[in-house]
Amino acid sequence: MRIMIIQNNIAGINSSRNRSITNEKMKKSLEKLSSGYRINRAGDDAAGLTISELMRTQIRGLDQAMRNANDGIGLTQTGDGALAEVHAMLERMKTLATQSANSTYTSAARQNLDFEREQLIDEINRIGETTNFDEIPLFDSGKPPLGIEPPKPADIGDITLQIGPSSPETLDVPRYFMSAEGLELQDINIKSLDAANDAMRNIDIAIEAVADIRAGFGASQNHLEHTYQNLSVTSENMTAAESRIRDTEMAEEFTNLTRENIMFQAGASMCAQANSLPELVMNLLR
Repeated sequence: MRIMIIQNNIAGINSSRNRSITNEKMKKSLEKLSSGYRINRAGDDAAGLTISELMRTQIRGLDQAMRNANDGIGLTQTGDGALAEVHAMLERMKTLATQSANSTYTSAARQNLDFEREQLIDEINRIGETTNFDEIPLFDSGKPPLGIEPPKPADIGDITLQIGPSSPETLDVPRYFMSAEGLELQDINIKSLDAANDAMRNIDIAIEAVADIRAGFGASQNHLEHTYQNLSVTSENMTAAESRIRDTEMAEEFTNLTRENIMFQAGASMCAQANSLPELVMNLLR
């Protein structure tokens, strides 16, 4: 049995190999601790990396869908705010028509009342033309089709909101004609008692039509608020699940690093010990 050789220091080679293995483990532990990720490359956990990346894609989609839902809420609030003013003006017009329908007013007085009505009509038309959300028109101010009771669906179509991370997960917000013609108020006046009575009926129809449109905006807003909450919960749960796959468990990894550090120091000591064995041969030759 050979116990003393100088050409090949097998003990030293073995100690060096084990120390290199320990050193690689230490480097990986330090990488995980410094990055905060258990998986930094596919080699760390190929299957886990695949699942994690798919989950990250879904989480990003959920987060963007939440922003989309918030934008949609802002859009519906903008439309409802504009229609609140239209409602106030229609109610004022109803008051003027009721006032003009009273026989105690002269023609000159009714002319003054009708002048205010005309100004209100102009403002309703302006709101229909200019109300927008980030340059996206919320109403159609063109000429509506005949024979349809208000509210008349807009020719320019609905506003489609993407409210989910996949297709198709959308919500359509309807658009309607918003103008004197769209509300069938273009031919009314309150310059006479009979005309005022006719106008009151048209204004009532217009008030109901605007209420229907506002109800649509309100329903869409409620839908979007619930959608946002659902997306938020889903994103939170998905993030937690992805974290369990991808993130470093710090306490465990500190334990691993401490163990490998001790092993590395022991390996270094054994390397030194193994390298001293040939010295025994040299002592025999002296």
